Amino acid sequence: MTFATSADGTSIGFDRLSTDGPALVLVGGGLDDGSENIAIGEHLADTFAVIDYRRRGRGDSGDVAPYAVQREVEDLAAVIDAAGGRAHLFGASSGGALALEAAAAGLPIERIAVYEVPYLLGDSMLAAWRTYREDLEVALEMGHRDEALRLFMRLAGSNDAQIAAAEAAPVWARLRSLAPTLRYDAACLGDGPPPTARLRSVTQPVLLATGIDLDANSAGLPADFFGAAADEAAASLPHAERRTLDHAGHIADPQILGPILREFFNR
Repeated sequence: MTFATSADGTSIGFDRLSTDGPALVLVGGGLDDGSENIAIGEHLADTFAVIDYRRRGRGDSGDVAPYAVQREVEDLAAVIDAAGGRAHLFGASSGGALALEAAAAGLPIERIAVYEVPYLLGDSMLAAWRTYREDLEVALEMGHRDEALRLFMRLAGSNDAQIAAAEAAPVWARLRSLAPTLRYDAACLGDGPPPTARLRSVTQPVLLATGIDLDANSAGLPADFFGAAADEAAASLPHAERRTLDHAGHIADPQILGPILREFFNR
């Protein structure tokens, strides 16, 4: 494990999965301590110098207050600097939203690929998003981490039985430790829809990938939730490319997405 120091002094932990080739930084999504991207990083490690980092408040990374999305952009800037000064980015879920915010902020980024960024569209989903953000803040301020996780899972389309099963699973304790960072992911997604004006300022090529279907734990979402969000974001990006993978699930299969990323980043 290695650390980069962000502009506000926060230590950001990262691992180098490989050291040869163009730099590629992996940006994790909600309730991820950096572990979810390891499989895709290892798949690409024969071609790229891959860095997998832990966003602030996760794992061994620090969390200097107060939080702002700009602080996370500065964290990513410090990791890119440690990677050699420029890098490709792969962002999963809300990590994709952060990657696009970093590009809009002018960080030294080459190409960007994102997978299933959960931008929200439509009156009902936007109303649910506003309620979620309010209820999440109350739950976290009161120290109710379990309730914060339940709120997140309901928003993400899980039913009561699936939430109860998750609470009974060994992974719940790890998720509880990450629950405070749910407000960070919410901040990265802002008001919910794709941030049209900022996306228009992203000059890099951007690949937006989604699975062909939702996984069982997201069955409560509209069937086209991720695809519609990606299409909407792509319409605002000057150099966007859309791909739909023959895969169902919010965690991408490295065997399917890996070759697509390798080809995209090597152009």
